[in-house]
Amino acid sequence: AEVLPADATIARFGGDEFALLVPSVATAAAVVGLGEHVAEALAQPFSLGGCRIEVEASIGVALHPEHGHDVEGLVQKADTAMYLAKAAHLMVQVYDPSKDHNSRRRLALLGDLSDSISAGHVGVEFQPKLDLRTDEIDAVEALVRWNHPEHGPISPGEFIPLAERTGLIQPLTSHVLDESARQLRDWRRLGLDLTMGVNLAARSLIDLHLVQEIGEVIERWGLEPAWLQLEITESSIMTDPARARRTLGDLDAMGVGLSIDDFGTGYSSLSYLRRLPIDILKIDRSFLADVGVNSDNQAIVRTIVALAKTLRLETVAEGVETVEQYELLAGLEVDRVQGFLFGPAGPATVISR
Repeated sequence: AEVLPADATIARFGGDEFALLVPSVATAAAVVGLGEHVAEALAQPFSLGGCRIEVEASIGVALHPEHGHDVEGLVQKADTAMYLAKAAHLMVQVYDPSKDHNSRRRLALLGDLSDSISAGHVGVEFQPKLDLRTDEIDAVEALVRWNHPEHGPISPGEFIPLAERTGLIQPLTSHVLDESARQLRDWRRLGLDLTMGVNLAARSLIDLHLVQEIGEVIERWGLEPAWLQLEITESSIMTDPARARRTLGDLDAMGVGLSIDDFGTGYSSLSYLRRLPIDILKIDRSFLADVGVNSDNQAIVRTIVALAKTLRLETVAEGVETVEQYELLAGLEVDRVQGFLFGPAGPATVISR
């Protein structure tokens, strides 16, 4: 606060991202100077719990009216500039159209995503999970798909991060939750004893309305809470550990299942994870690469399974593509597996058969 002008407004976007609005700073040179002062102030070491902490900041700048006239466009361009600053190891980077090779496509996709949800171009496919204890499919994972009317299929790896950095992640998550719950209701009416896994983004996990919305979805489609399994990555939990823990506690009290996705790839501590109300650990697909001949990967999988058993958690291995992987995982007593060996994600009719 000591380095900011009196008219400055600061807001947290989520996790470690903050936005700063400074109406009185009118030129690029002035805002770069302010940004450098902010970065230098943040770089000063401080003590937390008796430990010396040092942090660094990367700051992206967008100017009005040079770079846009609306909030959404300016935020998007400041976000782009921030990532350019990170890549170049700079404290401050002003938005530069010549360095933003993907901006036009990203902005176009962001503009289309909301309409695509309403028009039915964003849907959900389902990948089966095989229970190795019974050799039956007893669960599915819902995976969002966007078939753009002009560009064709858009990878979730491209549009989900865009949605996370804007307000679009909320309607996207709501759409996927509702579609998944409706389909689960239909399957249950057909007598299929399935549970449904739905991925939650980091922004969703810190959404103050998430717990209420999930409760409403469960009630709307007449589900038992335990039929729904929410999958959360380690990194999304560590975005805001205190709020994530409260949210997960509320969901657990509701009776919803909780799973740590991509386990072993994040930066959370085991002492923290063991205090969370988690039911399942999902072994990341990267550990299954060459698992038959790679002793390090095999040791990692073996360790995760042993840890899960100690904590009385179930395990799911994702990305299973070969019989060799399947046999090894069965030998290690992994509880469930999913991957191309048992079928890629597909429409609901594939599961129904």
